[in-house]
Amino acid sequence: MIAAAASLADTVGKKAACQALAVPRATFYRHTTEKSRPGGNQSPRPVPPLALSPQERQKVLDVAHEERFWDSSPYQIYATLLDEGRYIASISTFYRVLAANQEVCERRKQVSRPRYQKPELLATGPNEVWSWDITKLKGPAKWTYFYLYVIIDIFSRYVVGWMVAHRESAALAKRLIADSCEKQQITREQLTLHADRGSSMKSKLVAHLLSDLGVTKTHSRPHVSNDNPYSEAQFKTMKYSPAFPERFGSIQDARAFCRQFFGWYNSVHRHSGIALMTPEQVHYGLAEEIQKQRAAVLESAFKEHKKRFKGKMPEPLPLPKAAWINKP
Repeated sequence: MIAAAASLADTVGKKAACQALAVPRATFYRHTTEKSRPGGNQSPRPVPPLALSPQERQKVLDVAHEERFWDSSPYQIYATLLDEGRYIASISTFYRVLAANQEVCERRKQVSRPRYQKPELLATGPNEVWSWDITKLKGPAKWTYFYLYVIIDIFSRYVVGWMVAHRESAALAKRLIADSCEKQQITREQLTLHADRGSSMKSKLVAHLLSDLGVTKTHSRPHVSNDNPYSEAQFKTMKYSPAFPERFGSIQDARAFCRQFFGWYNSVHRHSGIALMTPEQVHYGLAEEIQKQRAAVLESAFKEHKKRFKGKMPEPLPLPKAAWINKP
């Protein structure tokens, strides 16, 4: 781009050439001056008048290399020398000279955190990828909670299993997952189960169960809620519903509410992410037939009111072809 600007500058001028090609003029001048061109006359950079001489720099190194200063920072060295009535160099000069000799580094032990791979999961049909999570429900008194376990199919948004318990437990999670797989008749190598990095999700009990069932397990990255979006969205739908109470009087109340809510969510709630179908319709293969019925109703309305639709045939929302967690 600089070469093109230099060529154009011969015709229209440097300012116009830089404006036309969106090249900063400072960059243009820096690259086209004779000194910075390849093969041009390179003049050495002048030494600042206040710079230390080679002998003074070596003296700084010699002092820093004294055995008594092996475990001292330039701050400590500088202060010690002043107390002894000596001034060798400033603190910043000590740092600069040591850095030029690759002798400045972090000597304390640093935390080395592993790099977690971003999960990328694809479901093109029901019972291919499930997501599960646990949320707290407030109990009758302050600091009391019940724990809601929910497993959701990311393609159909169908809640395949849920449970309310007094505590978060790997044994309870294992039982819920096993029961859900049995109800949905999951075969080996069919399912991927995704979760965050909670203690129950990463427990050996759950890991051994999934291994026995032939279910692949994946986990979210630490502190990344977007890696488990379907469970988080489902919890939001529940907690923002008008009937969701501020607190539950007992665990029986919580279970009764969840029984009613998940029945509505699966069979009545028309989900915007699945063409306004209910999760049950998509999960059990009823969506195609309902889509045809909707198309027939829209076609009839179009024939009766063509002007209202401005001559364009309305179509129902397209059914989802795939569901992703972190689409590439």
